[in-house]
Amino acid sequence: MNYAIITGASRGLGEAIAEQLMDQQVSILSLSRTSNEALKQRAKEKGVSFYHVACDLSEAEDTERAVARASEIVFRPDTDYIYLVNNAGVVEPIETVGQLDPDSVSKHIRINVTAPMVLTNHFLKEANSRSIQMGIINITSGAAEKTIHGWSVYSSSKAALNKFTETLALEQKDRTHTIISFSPGVMDTEMQDDIRSSSKDAFADVEKFKKLKEEGGLRSPEEVAAVLMKLLGDKSIENGKVYRLYDLI
Repeated sequence: MNYAIITGASRGLGEAIAEQLMDQQVSILSLSRTSNEALKQRAKEKGVSFYHVACDLSEAEDTERAVARASEIVFRPDTDYIYLVNNAGVVEPIETVGQLDPDSVSKHIRINVTAPMVLTNHFLKEANSRSIQMGIINITSGAAEKTIHGWSVYSSSKAALNKFTETLALEQKDRTHTIISFSPGVMDTEMQDDIRSSSKDAFADVEKFKKLKEEGGLRSPEEVAAVLMKLLGDKSIENGKVYRLYDLI
């Protein structure tokens, strides 16, 4: 049996990845605040399992509880392979330094950085102890490598995630796991709604993102997920690397 643990699978890119992994006969475990009935129905149609473990990744105790429950589900005697897709993320707070809300910053880091580290640490330890191969995919952003007005927190969190991925790959070089970061570019998701609702004082490039939406410059999550699926099937994939959508299409 193959399983995929996907954070934020209830919508957007996480949902699209779950759908396309189901097409490959992979059972899905969704870690998110809300479930997705469409995914549950799709799993029935594809003859795979779908589990939802409710979890608020900004809360440490809730995350620990959910991780323990997820382990009970996916680590079975017949488990062959486990994907971990650290997809859940937030872009807020979009604000200039000096105007940032400390609580918002802390919540952001817990979701975008701490949660992927904690989940990877737990599931990798379990997988290694049982000699189960993993595919670890950390969803990053081009913002990790750019200086963007109003995005100091988001850019920093994604840069941290990239370095975590690179270090993890180095530490696991003697094993056969797949460990990458994947940068999906700009997609037509709710995160883009948050970005476009920013004020120009908080985010100087807000009009650029509004124009992308108006001119149809946003890719669908389904299109992006298809590129990721093709990448994961490439035997020459390089561990620790940041793969960017625009380099793959």
